[in-house]
Amino acid sequence: MKDIRLYEQILGLDKPWRVAEVKLDVGAEKVDLWLEHSAGAKWCCPKCGRDSKGYDHSGERTWRHLDTCQFKTLIHARVPRVECEQCGVKQVKVPWAEGQGGFTLLMERLIIDLLQECKNIKGVCKILDIHWESCFRVMKQAVRRGQLRKQVLGTRYIGVDEKAFRRGHNYVTLVCDLQEGTVEWVAEDRKVESLQSYYEQLRPKQREEIEAVVMDMWPAYIKATRDGLSEGQEKVVFDRFHVMKELNMAVDMVRKQENRALRKEGDDRLKKTKYFWLFSHENLPERYEHSFEKLRRSELKTARAWHLKELLRHLWDYKRMGWALKFFDQWYRRAIRSQLEPIKRVARKLQRHLYGIVAYCKYPLTNGVTEGLNSKIMAVKRLVGGFRNIDNFKTAIYFYCGGLELYPR
Repeated sequence: MKDIRLYEQILGLDKPWRVAEVKLDVGAEKVDLWLEHSAGAKWCCPKCGRDSKGYDHSGERTWRHLDTCQFKTLIHARVPRVECEQCGVKQVKVPWAEGQGGFTLLMERLIIDLLQECKNIKGVCKILDIHWESCFRVMKQAVRRGQLRKQVLGTRYIGVDEKAFRRGHNYVTLVCDLQEGTVEWVAEDRKVESLQSYYEQLRPKQREEIEAVVMDMWPAYIKATRDGLSEGQEKVVFDRFHVMKELNMAVDMVRKQENRALRKEGDDRLKKTKYFWLFSHENLPERYEHSFEKLRRSELKTARAWHLKELLRHLWDYKRMGWALKFFDQWYRRAIRSQLEPIKRVARKLQRHLYGIVAYCKYPLTNGVTEGLNSKIMAVKRLVGGFRNIDNFKTAIYFYCGGLELYPR
């Protein structure tokens, strides 16, 4: 009798439910509980809440509960069904579990906590002695629950980036809330339709509330934003780090070409200097300063390319778009006259995308938050050894980076 009352208190059972029997199996290291409800109990429809008459009972179901002194605890019960005049025959809700899952509410909370800490389903399965499919079902249900609860408020600033799903050209598109630091949308591939699907599921008012979309210069994302938002092109902000990455690649291309030419003449000045030119002037490590000083002041083509790259960084210091445009025009003329083909190629590309580069004056935003979430996703992916199924990958991203309310109530 004491055992029965103890478990009724632990489970928080209220009338009409009660613990009918407790059975301890020391050999199997488990505790079995059988729950019953009082005869003539009144039920309500789980869908509309209307008082309904009993119809029948389903077969006995089993739920895994928190362990009792390291003994696996299982709850058994036959759940009644009601016949609602409006909704038909429905199974009633039980106070210790949610939906059709095989775990109690408290057990689900523990699984979610362990998943958040371990970031590895296999590790959680090993700790709790549960199957991978059961554990992942809890994760999937938590994401579905969180997305239903999420308050869809206006998102002013979003960041768009792609994430590799597996080797080769297999990507997903991530849409992030730059203010909240959460992943709002995950879509397969990095096509126009990938980002378009995000805009299409928003209400017209939510689309109007978007003020800026930070992205790299990927044509598909630009087109999707132009078509998906009113005055979409004016809301595009190209991420400054992606812009500078383009110039760094151009500088490195100049270095490679010049290094090959110099080595034919027996000049090894540019040998093993790749990373010198990728640093900005103030971030160059002290151990490289003396060697680099001679190189950057030399007549080398790479030095000229590096100076042009460093000069463009001042573009993001301007607060007024007019002055930024004037500065870029001067820089562009110098770049075109440089006779450095990689630099000229990037300069022309930047001129075509100038509207989104100088938009930084109005919206001083970068994709730093998105890149941070990208790194977090990469860490999760590395811990689990990758994902075979893209839907499972998307579920994991929402679970760890979606900012969702995951726990059952």
